[in-house]
Amino acid sequence: MFSVLPKADDAVIPLEKFTKYALNPNRQPNKAVAFALALGYNIGNASQLVELIRLNLKKFPASEKGDIGYGMRYEVTMNLIGVNGKTAKVLTGWIDDVSNGEMRLTSVYVDK
Repeated sequence: MFSVLPKADDAVIPLEKFTKYALNPNRQPNKAVAFALALGYNIGNASQLVELIRLNLKKFPASEKGDIGYGMRYEVTMNLIGVNGKTAKVLTGWIDDVSNGEMRLTSVYVDK
């Protein structure tokens, strides 16, 4: 049995992390292209990617990455099937934020 991300059921995945950052070609052109090519996601269907991550979060192991003063950080790498039918490895970063007690997505990218 592997370790599931703590508080996975209540994990916060801000849509803005995708629409204003990871899938936004003006802010992160390399990430945006990677998600579009690998899985078929863009700003227009960002909410589907958020839901896909949420649905798969407990299916893959979480590894602790240390606490640098803001809360324990975790990494979960998932094999996801995109809207284009392709499978890609997506790395997600999380923090168990000591300031408010929430487990929150901090980073996301296609892992080559």
